[in-house]
Amino acid sequence: MTATDGRSSDAVPGRPARGESAAGPPGQEPPGAGASRAAGAGEAAARLLEVRAVGKTFGGVIALRDVSMRVCPGEVTCVLGDNGAGKSTLIKILSGMHAPDSGEYLVDGAPAAFTSPRDALDRGIATVYQDLAMVPLMSVWRNFFLGSEPVLGRGPLRRFDVAGAKRVVREKLRSMGIDIRDVDQPMGTLSGGERQSVAIARAVHFGARVLILDEPTSALGVKQAGVVLRYIAQARDRGLGVVFITHNPHHAYPIGDRFLLLNRGASLGEYGKGDVTREELTSLMAGGAELEQLAHELSRGEPPG
Repeated sequence: MTATDGRSSDAVPGRPARGESAAGPPGQEPPGAGASRAAGAGEAAARLLEVRAVGKTFGGVIALRDVSMRVCPGEVTCVLGDNGAGKSTLIKILSGMHAPDSGEYLVDGAPAAFTSPRDALDRGIATVYQDLAMVPLMSVWRNFFLGSEPVLGRGPLRRFDVAGAKRVVREKLRSMGIDIRDVDQPMGTLSGGERQSVAIARAVHFGARVLILDEPTSALGVKQAGVVLRYIAQARDRGLGVVFITHNPHHAYPIGDRFLLLNRGASLGEYGKGDVTREELTSLMAGGAELEQLAHELSRGEPPG
């Protein structure tokens, strides 16, 4: 198991440690160094969003410390951690709600400083929170355009383009494979998975390039969680960079391309899918020793093994 950011990786015998270059003649680059540098520059240019060693404190409480991650187009980066791991603070930094106290925030490879979620949204970074920011008694199409209503006419003749709004909602939901019986039905009559899917379609429609999803499957059953994961895959296949915040490795592993693990505000490493198994993710999140101790306590006193 290898951490892709090199923070928790051990050196392999006979191979230079990550961050070091192979020795070569003085003044001469190691073989392939030019190609590696070009590939690294290309990868950096492809990153939609990146944070480097960001930290955040609230008074004497360290909420986040030296956390780094990147989001690339057409990939799902899963941020995993138990309650109190720092996931909410990281979301608020990524979404522009909080400015980091330390570290760097980059969008398209250039430093960025947001003063509000609107600034982040203007750069194509959309966040879908657990409460979805929707009104249950309003119709699906009204919620879809809430705060960004299309209008016809000018001045005192301006009016809500109801027919156009309904048409757009039907088309956008259909294009993502979302089957809503009637866009006039109240939002509260939809299932949890359907409400999440509408929120995802809304973010895509309004130009999101990076989609941050805050625990979208936490309150859903198995079938509805599968529905949401399917729509996340569709957003990824459209070229969006997706940040999937969750505490459930069984939901994260099938959809994720990269996994950032947090524990008490610190990073346990960022792993590629080929570098870690689902069981290893679970063990890293919960702590392998703690799980073994719990299994022993629950075994009715039977000797381990």
